[in-house]
Amino acid sequence: MDTVVTPASHAAALWAGLLVLLLLVLSILVVRQRQRHRVAIGDGGVEEVLRATRAFGNATEYIPAGLAALAILALAGARPLVVHGVGLLLLLGRLAHAWGLSTDAGLTLGRSTGMTLTWLAFLIAASMLLFYSLP
Repeated sequence: MDTVVTPASHAAALWAGLLVLLLLVLSILVVRQRQRHRVAIGDGGVEEVLRATRAFGNATEYIPAGLAALAILALAGARPLVVHGVGLLLLLGRLAHAWGLSTDAGLTLGRSTGMTLTWLAFLIAASMLLFYSLP
């Protein structure tokens, strides 16, 4: 069976790679905070560890669904521009949210902007997936 590589699949691979790297960086930040504050598990009641853990946790709650949407868009024949648009919005949203949560546990511009961009990426992806599902 031959594999067909399309511009859309290259686009999906780009954004998947960047989003997985973001998860890795956020994971490393959790480990650094735990080492700095000598917390072996959980957050140890340390706000910096809690914020780092939640920034990583929140990313792990949204990125997998985004990766699935990117992959299925590419498989469904979406234009590369659509895949790039969804990928860019998702990456920017997750970066903004992680930055906002890492700087302050309260409501921040980064967190609200991040969630808005993430939801916009999901809305566009869902709309396009439904469009491409039509015969």
